[in-house]
Amino acid sequence: MQTKRQLPKIVWKIMKISALQISIVLLFGGIALANHSYSYAQADLSKKVTLQFDNQQLHVVLSQIEKITNIKFSYIPQAILPERKVSVHADNKAVEDILQTILHPLNINYEVVGSQVVLSKRITDDSSNGKMDANTLASVNAYAITITGTVTDENGNGLPGVSVSLKGTTTGTSTDKDGKYSLAIPSENGTLVFSFIGYTTEEIAINNRNVVDIKLVPDIKALSEVVVVGYGTQRRVEVTSAVQTVKAENFVKGPVLDAGQLLQGKVAGLSITAPSGDPTSGSQILLRGNTTLLGANSNPLVIIDGIPGDLKTVSPEDIESIDVLKDGSAAAIYGTRGTNGVILVTTRRAGANFTNSVEYSGYVSTQTIARKLDMLTAADYRSQIASGQRDASWDLGSSTDWLKESTQTPISHVHNITFRGGNNTTNYLANVNYRSLQGIFKKSNNETFTGRIDINHSMFNDKVKLNMGILNANNKYTTTGDGFSFSGYTYRQTLIQNPTAPVKDSTGHWFEQPSLFNYENPLGRIYESDGENSSQNTRLNASLTFNPIKDLKLSALVSYTKFNENRGYAETKNHISTLRDGKNGYASVGASSNVSKLMELTAQYSKEINNHKFTILGGYSYQDNMYTNFWMQNWDFPTDRFSYNNIGIGNALKTGLAPEFSTKTLTNLIGFFGRLTYNYNEKYLLMVSLRHEAASQLYGTKQPWGNFPAVSAGWRISSEPFMRNQNVIDELKLRAGYGVTGTQPSDLFLGVAILSYGNYVYSDGKWIQTLGPSQNPNPNLRWEEKHESNIGIDYSLLKGKISGSVDYYIRRINGLLYDFQVPSPPNLYPSTRANVGIMENKGLEVMLNITPVQTQDFQWTTSFNFSTNTNKLVSLSNDIYKTTNNYFTTGSTGEPIQTFTNIVTVGKNIGDFYGFKVVDISEDGKWIYEGRDGKPVAYDDFQHAFEDKKVLGNGLPKFYAGWNNNFRYKNFDVSVTMRGAFKYQILNFQRMYYENTGLQQYNRLKSAYDKVYGKAVLSTSMPLEFNSHYVENGDFWKIDNIILGYNIRNLSNKYIHSARVYVSTLNTFIITGYKGIDPEVNRLGLNPGNDDRDKYPTTRTFTVGVNLNF
Repeated sequence: MQTKRQLPKIVWKIMKISALQISIVLLFGGIALANHSYSYAQADLSKKVTLQFDNQQLHVVLSQIEKITNIKFSYIPQAILPERKVSVHADNKAVEDILQTILHPLNINYEVVGSQVVLSKRITDDSSNGKMDANTLASVNAYAITITGTVTDENGNGLPGVSVSLKGTTTGTSTDKDGKYSLAIPSENGTLVFSFIGYTTEEIAINNRNVVDIKLVPDIKALSEVVVVGYGTQRRVEVTSAVQTVKAENFVKGPVLDAGQLLQGKVAGLSITAPSGDPTSGSQILLRGNTTLLGANSNPLVIIDGIPGDLKTVSPEDIESIDVLKDGSAAAIYGTRGTNGVILVTTRRAGANFTNSVEYSGYVSTQTIARKLDMLTAADYRSQIASGQRDASWDLGSSTDWLKESTQTPISHVHNITFRGGNNTTNYLANVNYRSLQGIFKKSNNETFTGRIDINHSMFNDKVKLNMGILNANNKYTTTGDGFSFSGYTYRQTLIQNPTAPVKDSTGHWFEQPSLFNYENPLGRIYESDGENSSQNTRLNASLTFNPIKDLKLSALVSYTKFNENRGYAETKNHISTLRDGKNGYASVGASSNVSKLMELTAQYSKEINNHKFTILGGYSYQDNMYTNFWMQNWDFPTDRFSYNNIGIGNALKTGLAPEFSTKTLTNLIGFFGRLTYNYNEKYLLMVSLRHEAASQLYGTKQPWGNFPAVSAGWRISSEPFMRNQNVIDELKLRAGYGVTGTQPSDLFLGVAILSYGNYVYSDGKWIQTLGPSQNPNPNLRWEEKHESNIGIDYSLLKGKISGSVDYYIRRINGLLYDFQVPSPPNLYPSTRANVGIMENKGLEVMLNITPVQTQDFQWTTSFNFSTNTNKLVSLSNDIYKTTNNYFTTGSTGEPIQTFTNIVTVGKNIGDFYGFKVVDISEDGKWIYEGRDGKPVAYDDFQHAFEDKKVLGNGLPKFYAGWNNNFRYKNFDVSVTMRGAFKYQILNFQRMYYENTGLQQYNRLKSAYDKVYGKAVLSTSMPLEFNSHYVENGDFWKIDNIILGYNIRNLSNKYIHSARVYVSTLNTFIITGYKGIDPEVNRLGLNPGNDDRDKYPTTRTFTVGVNLNF
């Protein structure tokens, strides 16, 4: 246990190495490996080996020699017949002697060519061996042709490690350190295929030649790779902002909660966590730190095929690539929605070859709880009773594992079918996706069926192109409470139940103890409730592009999205909550609808004059949303038969006790935008953009419109003349950018006074509903503005074997909204919202990609990312609005402790824990605290006042890292995704509530009876309390996703073209000193690091999958 606790400290010491040092180590280590993997030595036949084979096939013996030497054999199977059997008994003999012994009787010659030994049929007319006829001789000669040659790069230097193969066969070899090769082939009329990373693959006809030399040219695809940016695309080399692309083949594999989880550990600066194992939950995304104070949405803007959306509404299996716009210069063109970054999702398209095809992918998975809390068992209870620690009345006669009783072995399965077809005029893609996910708790599930059709049509010689799409997704899942997910409160109940209590009593009813506060049989909660949430998401979209003249493109995009959700929940008369509250059955129903309409018009003109290339983009965007919501509840039902489907028969609604609620909200967003990109001679790059935008959130203010400019520039140093005569640096680009974005508040009509209906009062014999102010007007409100500067370097070395980027950014968010206390009167309401706060984020991001080994049969690619982030509140006052204190508190422990957990202080980092600092424990098991003067204070002398609290740590990691490795050997592949977060703390709610020995009506952690600091067990007189003893180091390193796959290519089956099978694990293994369920807890908002005690436990997933191409 001690080793486990110390391990994060060791990891943290490693992480103290600066990002620059890490980059240098990996860079030069990668260069060494990359160069090493392409160096070859002459085959040394004098090397001595030991072999023992009896009656074994020749190819097996040759393979064994290859394994223990640096020799590679090249031969045509039809020529030497390697299935023939030989025997060899060699003890420390030279390879040359062994070959002579086994090959000579088989009439096989061998010749050393570089690191290879080429085997061929020896021609003989020796009558003792059987004289060959003319046909046999001709056949043998046909398989005795050896092609040699040299492969060079664009400068005439020999290229080692180039794959050379005979097209349509498995025959192949690799070039040696000088670029030379030798290959035995059956015919002089075949075609040789030369392939090498960083260079264009070439196919050369042999045409009766014995020598085939070739000069490979650099692969310009790496330079012309296209990335998606706001309202368009750009070549990778022309991008001057911080943009990162992740393609489908590099996604996290397995039953991810949503599309966001595909990027875990893949993008520097992008923190993605899945703090809940609930199959209905989603991932939490934070890019470059928090940016607001008042709870506005901190998630990045998500654009799916040009249309704003949600990562939970797109099938992960239907995504082709995801581009992340990280800095202000890239995101500014989205104005008020771009402060938290932008995620651009591109779904699968019809493709360019227009061949009819069908693709199927599917998998089956199961899950286990990743880590379980070590709670007292029935045997522990009885042991405590025997020792006098617990009263005998707590033994209820049974032995129940409540977690085991409440959970299941979930089986999830996902199926995805894609149809493609058409021609160069009209083509289509149709996708059908079915996801059935089971959760670890009984009845916990999530089922989604999605269908999408995308049609493209071009006319008038491709001057006009039309795209139309339709998507429909139906989703449903079970709930165990009045909410939008499976209630984590059920998990709390599995922990606190008395393990000696039975599941059911002697009458067959659920065993309950209504007198205990917040104490409910978890099986009763699950089976005496009936809840289902269902939704339908429909999207219609169409786009039209028109090229009236060369270089000019006019585009129009329209979309209509409607999301309908229905909620129903009921509790039977036997549910503990209705029994306890005397409600005699309970039900609620609700429905909501969100309709979004979008229209965007753009014009783009591109021109190239000599060495000058520029593109001008201008556009208009209009979006409106209408949200409606209805919810009602009722209780006191005559029967449970109707669940929530006949809610009107309950008596509470008839007597006016049951509440009803409905609302309707209309919002709109209008924007004008433009962008200029300039490229001089592929060396000097410039981008300038501006968005002018208004939204209904600032209705009634003097500044509803905001301007969001951006500028970025790049210098491709590698294109300068002084970089031409070197072979190490392929691409080196220096870029810098600055951009302004805004934040959309979550509330509406912030600039005007608002009156709201309140409680009823009794006056003059009548009940009258009150109406009063709930918001002061402030016409000076404006958008929160983020000003971000970014400087970065993109590089590629050794023909693409090493590549990456480094970025440093500074974000300053001005005009943060905050509610200030004001006198009332003269103000209508005691608080006013104003733009006064300033926040600052700084960080470094490093990406490094290396291909250490690349041969014909084996490839290893590795990528590393590292990022830092500091997040500080700079100011919370101005000349008009000032706070009484330079701090405010946030977060909550929940009942029964009922105190805040975090503090936000001017000049300090966001996310600080604030509570009592424990320094020791007394002999009688009472806390000893650090007093206001820094000296120890006994529990009985401690005042427990606000002034006694101190900063106990911070819940936001300062460092993040990810390491991804991909290995391919022939048709096998293995990928491993690892990631970690460092230098942060977690408030362990489970220990805070379940390591207390006083509340014996609830089950406890076994560690509650351990000696604190090795001195004394916590006294039963100690109340539940939030203090530093429960704030732990959260550092972790996780081996997250492991995939082992086998690929079957070029199948001769008339129906199946290729196939792939794989197995994978998700959330595989973790190294951490944290004692809770999972150190990946909430990182959003102002109280990060709080590990909710009602969380749905995270799981470990095992998956078996298959991909088929028809």
